[in-house]
Amino acid sequence: MKQDLTIRALTRKAHNLWDHYVDSHQHGSFFHLTGWIHVIQDVFGHQPHYLFAQQGDQIVGVLPLFEQKSLLFGHALISTPFCVYGGALADQDDIRRELENAAYDLACELNVDYIELRDSHEHPCESPWFRHCHHATFKNTLALPAEDLLSGIKRKQRAVIRHAQKNNLSWEAKDNPALCFELYAESVRNLGTPVFPPALFQTLKDTFGSSCETLVVRDVHGQPVSGVLSFYYKNQVLPYYGGGTQAARDLKSNDFMYYQLMLLAKERGAELFDFGRSKINSGAYHYKKHWGMEEQPLHYRMALVRAKRPPNLSPNNPKYRYFIRAWQNLPMGLSKQIGPMLSKYLG
Repeated sequence: MKQDLTIRALTRKAHNLWDHYVDSHQHGSFFHLTGWIHVIQDVFGHQPHYLFAQQGDQIVGVLPLFEQKSLLFGHALISTPFCVYGGALADQDDIRRELENAAYDLACELNVDYIELRDSHEHPCESPWFRHCHHATFKNTLALPAEDLLSGIKRKQRAVIRHAQKNNLSWEAKDNPALCFELYAESVRNLGTPVFPPALFQTLKDTFGSSCETLVVRDVHGQPVSGVLSFYYKNQVLPYYGGGTQAARDLKSNDFMYYQLMLLAKERGAELFDFGRSKINSGAYHYKKHWGMEEQPLHYRMALVRAKRPPNLSPNNPKYRYFIRAWQNLPMGLSKQIGPMLSKYLG
């Protein structure tokens, strides 16, 4: 490695250089972009610690990090919370290791419980890092015409989509973050999960502009029943926050919505549909498997600092069982008031 390599903290004036590096890197993801500094800091209140590697006047590696600190859920340094992908991007493996070493040193300095890297692809796992693979993502190549796209979906799921198309559903792709959030909030409450702050969806739209869009599905009476907020980046569409009302199940409106998003994304020039991560063997995981997409395990890495064992914040953790049941019975208004105080640490 060249001797003039330095690791620096990101400053405002270097944001454009950072984003250009992410755009150019083969593994650069939407979640590596500096817009997340504004979103996560302003909406959730977490402190960013973005590190980049520099040789001469060139950026040769980046590592986005956020510090989460909670009496209830612990103290962590994460790349990147509320995101599927994170971890270091670098020109070479030795530069990546230098960034990761600097991140671990920072974690020790901050005296966190642990540090987590949500790598977008698998890296060798060397001490102090260990791998944990509890999530998978699902991806599908988009094709046109519509029948070709539909034929790439599993037969049973194709039947569900065709059934949904007979339910007199309508869709609108004009941006409506507020309505999309209301549908999402009801959906996660029904699952027993604390909802995010209402400001999140609008902040994402304000920050990422045309790279962030919403799609809403209405029933025959014009009532909204399903909605999804999606990201567009490089050649991909990423449906990220989706949900629906109780009526969505019988109407199959979520299935209708995701298929319609595939069509819209292909028209926009997207070539890949990234269905996002799900906990392995969860309901969402099995739902996505029914579509017949390519499953890709997510090989995240973690290093312990103060903690003696890895955290278990999974909703499958038995100690959260009664909490989930109680949350499912909360009135919507109350769940939206209390939820953001908890969800800010569950990203």
